[in-house]
Amino acid sequence: MRKLYYIVILSFLMISCEDVIDVDVPNAPPRLVVDASINWFKGTLGNEQFIKLTLSAPYFDENVPPANDALVTITNENNVVFNFIEVDNTGIYTNSNFAPEIDASYTLNISYNGETYSATETLKSVSSVDMIEQKNDGGFSGEEIEIKAFYTDPANEENFYFYQFQTDTDTSSEVYDDEFTNGNQIFAFYSDEDLEAGNELTITNYGISQRFYEFMFILLQQSGTDGGGPFETQPATVRGNCINETNPANFPFGYFRLSQADTITYTVQ
Repeated sequence: MRKLYYIVILSFLMISCEDVIDVDVPNAPPRLVVDASINWFKGTLGNEQFIKLTLSAPYFDENVPPANDALVTITNENNVVFNFIEVDNTGIYTNSNFAPEIDASYTLNISYNGETYSATETLKSVSSVDMIEQKNDGGFSGEEIEIKAFYTDPANEENFYFYQFQTDTDTSSEVYDDEFTNGNQIFAFYSDEDLEAGNELTITNYGISQRFYEFMFILLQQSGTDGGGPFETQPATVRGNCINETNPANFPFGYFRLSQADTITYTVQ
């Protein structure tokens, strides 16, 4: 009877200690957020491209406001200008005649709210996925499915890779360099305890610049997807390659990237 009495008292205390805590998150003026990933998938012309512009919002806001009525262009090294036109006030700007060229330099220009933003990058090539290897007894439990996507790194050149593994419920990103694997066949790795036979896994490899590799490496560490933990140093603002030419202090978030890409859909066995 005494044990039952203690359980009742403990349950009462647990219920009575539930308080609503209001977190006062400071609000900062909105900044432009640039999602400008120009991807040339192998086997396509690469002419259909889009850029998404939004504004930063308070942490607990569910809606992300679009950045409307911007003037957006990309200019190649031959001074050919590609105009990106907004679709129905969505903040998504599209172009249907883009001309991708490996190792060519491109400059993004955005005119928004009286200020001019710019960034310059090079379109990088990528190695195709050679084969997929599956292991069914991975992880700490010995029951997780592990996937390895093998690719051959070109010899005698410096390469950087951005891999994405995507299922219906999960997206995982990793970056790789060839500092210690130059010219060899190597692999990108993915594991998920919820992965099951019959699931479809989309694997995409993007060729990226060293600067974007360094940007994503820091971003992934801070997000906890690349070894970060609850006791890591608090994240700082990760600056991309876009600058505000009119007011440098009002710098934008995001990145301007151009990649050749290779994608494959794998059915888990």
